Amino acid sequence: MIDVRRLEILRELDRCGTVAATAQAVHLTPSAVSQQLAALAREAGTPMLERDGRRVRLTEAARILLSHAHAIFTRLEHAEADLAAFRRGTGGSVRVGTFNSAIERLGVPAVDVLARDHGIRAELQDVDSDLVADSLLLARGIDVAIMEGEQRLGQPGGVTDPRLQDDHLVDDPMDLLLPMGHRLADRSQVRLADLADDDWILARPGSSYSRIAATACADVGFTPRGRHHTTEFVGLVALVAAGQGVALLPRLVQHVFRHEPVVRKQPADRIPVRRIGLRIRAGTGQQPHIGPTIAAIRSAADALRPGSTAD
Repeated sequence: MIDVRRLEILRELDRCGTVAATAQAVHLTPSAVSQQLAALAREAGTPMLERDGRRVRLTEAARILLSHAHAIFTRLEHAEADLAAFRRGTGGSVRVGTFNSAIERLGVPAVDVLARDHGIRAELQDVDSDLVADSLLLARGIDVAIMEGEQRLGQPGGVTDPRLQDDHLVDDPMDLLLPMGHRLADRSQVRLADLADDDWILARPGSSYSRIAATACADVGFTPRGRHHTTEFVGLVALVAAGQGVALLPRLVQHVFRHEPVVRKQPADRIPVRRIGLRIRAGTGQQPHIGPTIAAIRSAADALRPGSTAD
């Protein structure tokens, strides 16, 4: 491996012309300069200097090495500038894992802010479960995860792995979704318990959405009878519109389906809530590329709260 510091001495010798002048430029003794150039010759496997009377001159091999050295030092200058920007929080890249329905309202606004205000390139990755997100965080496949769950993230009962830390962002209430011709569609109030005998559209067993629905129904005394299971809200809404069952729909995504032939009702007995939070590797929150990312996602979450101008 060629020592970059010795390349710098070679470049100075080419500029200054003599060992004595080079020594003065790099703040070494002439003997030390000669030793460094001899070491560079050993690293390169060929002499760097040849005698020219009482002086020395660069060999053709040294000229070839210098042609690459100029490009190397240019790249190092760029690298130092990029690192300086990174330390200021105005550069670099960050990888964010997020569940699908948070991309539009949380992920995209954060990406825009990071690019515009910090020069940070954010890369979003659709992560479909908390177990996958945790694995990616620990393997450094992502830097920040936007999570969903039944419990308030950042509070007791949240993350238990000491290598990870989380924080609560916002609560996302879930409303009932009924077909237009449902027997309760015209009622001013509908309770979860009123739908105990209905078919339900649910997510796959074990998913966060499925657990939220099951817990909410259990709290009012029944187990939802799942007729269809889907991982996408597009499919869920389509099935409800077709009269195939009832469902719960988070308010975070309801604007997408405002023109669909379905009826939305706020449950009168118990409003299920999807907790949304952030998870990072413990101790990384103040890093120059992660700190601004957390702030950008939090700002997007704040805009979703009731009463905000973006609500």
